[in-house]
Amino acid sequence: MNTGQAFMSHVYGYNPNMLYRMLWILDKVFSILILAVIVTADAPRLTGRTDQVRSYTRAVEFDYPTWVWDAAWTKIDQAVIGAPHIFERGANKQIVFEYLRATEALIQTEYRIEQIYADPNVADKESAAEFLRAGRDKLIERQNTLAPFAESILQAQVGEAFAELGLANGGQTIPPLLYRTSSTPLALIVSQRDQIAQVANVSLLPSITLDEQIKIEDDVAQSLNVSTLIVSVGGIGVYPTMVMETTDLRWILNTIAHEWIHNYLNLRPLGINYTSTPELRTMNETTASIGGDEVGGYALEKYYPELSASTSNFGLILFPDPSRHSDRLAQAAPFDFRAEMHATRVKADELLAQGKIEEAESYMEQRRQIFWQNGYLLRKLNQAYFAFHGAYADTPGGAAGEDPVGPAVRALRAQSASLEDFINAMAWMTSFEELQKAIR
Repeated sequence: MNTGQAFMSHVYGYNPNMLYRMLWILDKVFSILILAVIVTADAPRLTGRTDQVRSYTRAVEFDYPTWVWDAAWTKIDQAVIGAPHIFERGANKQIVFEYLRATEALIQTEYRIEQIYADPNVADKESAAEFLRAGRDKLIERQNTLAPFAESILQAQVGEAFAELGLANGGQTIPPLLYRTSSTPLALIVSQRDQIAQVANVSLLPSITLDEQIKIEDDVAQSLNVSTLIVSVGGIGVYPTMVMETTDLRWILNTIAHEWIHNYLNLRPLGINYTSTPELRTMNETTASIGGDEVGGYALEKYYPELSASTSNFGLILFPDPSRHSDRLAQAAPFDFRAEMHATRVKADELLAQGKIEEAESYMEQRRQIFWQNGYLLRKLNQAYFAFHGAYADTPGGAAGEDPVGPAVRALRAQSASLEDFINAMAWMTSFEELQKAIR
């Protein structure tokens, strides 16, 4: 029995059924052996242009095989201890809340340590940060103890939400819903300059510095005559799926569901053909976003009803991209992020369609400065930015501009009798024309 098991046994008490656990473990091992090689929508896929880009990134690329292997064994270890079925519902909720509180305290402590080391007025930084570092170590230990249980509980809750919404067979999602909290890789997004179209997506180590990011962007852009931007991502659709560490429970539930939908679609035409056309990519991402938000919201309402009406569950919220959550920011100021970003995309598309590439790039930079003046810290606003963020078109406006794909996906959801019907209809589509026929 490891430290985590001993802690939970002492605090909550449990007596798991050995046969049930062994059958569950064998099921998960079999699923992992089949699906561990899946790299779905949010993760990069190799193309000819990607190979060119990788000549500049190989030394700092994210190691997916090692991550998947480690995550798979973590899931097996969670199965061995019988989580989450060993606890009562009330204890499950307590564990999740304790994990989120530990995460919030850890993030705040790390930020305070960074402030000390960045403060030129602090001479003896080691001594000044000693107490905080000791506290950080204890928080890391507590977080590591709670994380396996919290992950098992949350993935089970989202899995039950999928089952109750009709997206499971015999109560079991296929593939089984498994996720792992992790530092997510950065993504180097590459777009053509003459039109907004993603041509490469390469995952990089999350630890590379901003200076290193800028150098990679500039080297690739100048050598290949493309538009580049390195972005943060909140989740990756490998298997088990990868979800960024945060304290926003609503966002966590939505993202767990979002990434599983990518796994589900990847076994069907819409996922298999993810990189075939920009339209199919947008159809895939928008379907996952719509479904993820619905399933996550359902799980939040069922298991955490006291939080379902709040926009912030715990004090510290970390978002991977302001455009995905700008509705909250817009409430605090008259500047409408989505409307302004929509107008920027439309104008940029018009200029590019006229062959005015330099003028379009100059315009986007001018607009970036306007966003900066209104509190939105966008380091770059270019073709690559829109190529990445424009594919998430589950909400009107924003970076998608006048792209008709997002509205068509939303229209199909509106006319579908259920989320199950919507996702299954989208899953078998192989072109935007099929979607247009479906909504007609």
